[in-house]
Amino acid sequence: SFRRMYTSIVATSQSLRGMLNANFNADARPFGLASHFSGGNLEVSLATPREMRGRQQGLSVWLYRVARDDMRLNDPPVQRPLAGGGIELLPPPLPLRLHYLMTPLVDNAPEIEQQILGRVLQLFNTVPVISGADLSGDLAGSDARIHIRLEALSLEETSRVWEALDGSFQLSVSYEVTLA
Repeated sequence: SFRRMYTSIVATSQSLRGMLNANFNADARPFGLASHFSGGNLEVSLATPREMRGRQQGLSVWLYRVARDDMRLNDPPVQRPLAGGGIELLPPPLPLRLHYLMTPLVDNAPEIEQQILGRVLQLFNTVPVISGADLSGDLAGSDARIHIRLEALSLEETSRVWEALDGSFQLSVSYEVTLA
């Protein structure tokens, strides 16, 4: 539906945040991340690293760039069955590539920041597609699939992102996310 189309960006962000929260809280081994995240000390936030600094700690899942997916511009129209029979042709959704910066922020605890980042890398390497019950917001209950790919940014690209934040460089990784 039209509503689902324009809310899919925020639903994608919510799905990523939910997946990361669940994964961190499931890490119940001794000194695991559950001891930090389930106790409310740390959180997964959609705020920028700059907004989080000094106010909250945990993982910033910041959507810093939205780009058109030129490889999917010629996707065919979507066919929707009509109640009285027949088929309605709808234009395909605008194909987008969403770029997220994952930045762990824990005051005076570089070991925990590295553990958080390691867990993010492990999770999205093991589960590069979010679908079904792991979808949130307007994507919940749909057949949508969120594809997650580690994005290798050059030092120059990373520096430009941090310059835009008016902040010093932080330990972080970037992911490119597409919704199918």
